[in-house]
Amino acid sequence: MTDVLPGSAAPRSAAARPTPSTLLLCLSHLRWNFVFQRPQHLLTRAAQTYDVVFLEEPLYQPGATPRLDLHRTPEGVTVAVPLLPEGIPAAAAIAAQRSMLNDLLAPEAGRPMIAWYYTPMALEFSAHLRPDITVYDCMDELSAFRGAPPRMLELEQALLNRADLVFTGGRSLYEAKRNRHARVSCFPSSIDTAHFAAARNGAAEPADMAGLARPRIGFFGVVDERMNPALVGELAALRPDWTFVMIGPVVKIDPTELPHLPNIQWVGGRDYKQLPAYLGAWDAGFMPFAQNESTRFISPTKTPEFLAAGLPVVSTPITDVVRDWGPKPDGSAGLVEIAEDAEGFARALDMMLARPRAPWLKQVDRRLAQISWDRTWSEMRGLMETALRATTRTARTRAAAEMVKRAAAGD
Repeated sequence: MTDVLPGSAAPRSAAARPTPSTLLLCLSHLRWNFVFQRPQHLLTRAAQTYDVVFLEEPLYQPGATPRLDLHRTPEGVTVAVPLLPEGIPAAAAIAAQRSMLNDLLAPEAGRPMIAWYYTPMALEFSAHLRPDITVYDCMDELSAFRGAPPRMLELEQALLNRADLVFTGGRSLYEAKRNRHARVSCFPSSIDTAHFAAARNGAAEPADMAGLARPRIGFFGVVDERMNPALVGELAALRPDWTFVMIGPVVKIDPTELPHLPNIQWVGGRDYKQLPAYLGAWDAGFMPFAQNESTRFISPTKTPEFLAAGLPVVSTPITDVVRDWGPKPDGSAGLVEIAEDAEGFARALDMMLARPRAPWLKQVDRRLAQISWDRTWSEMRGLMETALRATTRTARTRAAAEMVKRAAAGD
């Protein structure tokens, strides 16, 4: 059932490997080429040490023959996409994915393996695996998202029961999971500072930004149930002489529900590599998140990305943004302004656009110097390597005990 696309590269066969390097199998609800975010930041770094396979959810096409399409990214990650016929029964889809996974892993028998989960739903077809260690990188509270499968909470508990390590994408998630597993570590949103700092260099602005009125206030990210479109419309109406630029794919919500005023530009998705040029063409950023169950535990990666680009930013009072980036309990200013409604956003943006930026940027740079995706991955890898060594020692102890037992029995 595994079909390697022409010119693609599957994981190397055992015979081709000089040493039995570790295979990291990532099971994800996100698509590799959708939006470059936490999984891509971490797994491109993982690919420098491990053989990384990123297994996505299926694509359903009319009349398709079940198969697994593989391709290798420039960063060395093998992306595996199950292709299934449209209308296939749920049980048959799970069975097909299990068969594809078995075919994919058959040549890898005997290698150390890490199973890295982003979605508990993947247990439906992977629960039979016995990896050396299991990691649950909980980047979102998926059960709170629109359209979450009914079994999500049940399968998450099963994943927590089998996981050796649990990582969380922010402090709120850590607090929600820390009493449900013995080894939970908090790894909040981090930053590739050099990438986004390029926005400060005064490069030529993208063609679709040319001529737009200033100030330009921008957002980038997925446009879904986590956004408050009414807030965007109200703010644009309050400041008709400002331009609001919205970058990102629209998913799970009706595009007709979005405000369409003359000063709002919905430009669609843009590649990660293009983002610094866009941010460099803006005067400030905003994060108009809704305050609902889907945003209760989020820790937006775009917060430090706006800051690295040198853009002041205002956000609704998302818990992790307030605690990590907002005003301090003693009343001192934070790096991010917080507002609840359109009037508050307008006042905060007026203030940020008028204030001197140099002193604020010094504070930003001191804070960002303390975090990076490289550092985050290094700490995660250290925990995994410790867990792998412990697993190896346990396996050796068991093997030795079995040999003693068999010798005593005269075998």
